Amino acid sequence: FRADLSDYRNSGFDRGHLVASDNMDDEVIQNSETFLLSNMSPQAPQFNRKKWRALEHAVRKLDLTENVLETYVITGPIFDFYASIQMIGENDENGIRIPVPSHFFKCILTEEKSGRLKMWAFEMENADLSDDLADYRVTTAHVEQRAGILLWDKLTGPEIEVEKNTVRNMW
Repeated sequence: FRADLSDYRNSGFDRGHLVASDNMDDEVIQNSETFLLSNMSPQAPQFNRKKWRALEHAVRKLDLTENVLETYVITGPIFDFYASIQMIGENDENGIRIPVPSHFFKCILTEEKSGRLKMWAFEMENADLSDDLADYRVTTAHVEQRAGILLWDKLTGPEIEVEKNTVRNMW
């Protein structure tokens, strides 16, 4: 199973980056790897080019904040299995079909210079969205449940549980 460019051609979906190219501009090789299909997922064009891009920009802005020492991001697809899953790539000759996620998540963890950890989480429908970014804030615990994964699972303690269950204001 290996996607290729023909799976996206005339599908109506962008090859949406999970790790943005602008986030990996320190080294040429790092940046070129963001263009591998393994870093891409079918995204509705207006979602990819507007709201998702705005969120990527907001995370980069957060990373440049004076008190932030390190920023970590986990991004991925969410599939709503209660609805039919759309596929792309059905009309080419490679025999590969790619499922289109119904939603995407982005979870952000910052370590401040003081050592304090803060978390933000977002879930967005893979569609043309018009609301403010703040309207898509959710808890990290919500994303864990929706995506069926554990995030930041090596971090433990009561403060981490509070962070995982907090919808934090925008930066």
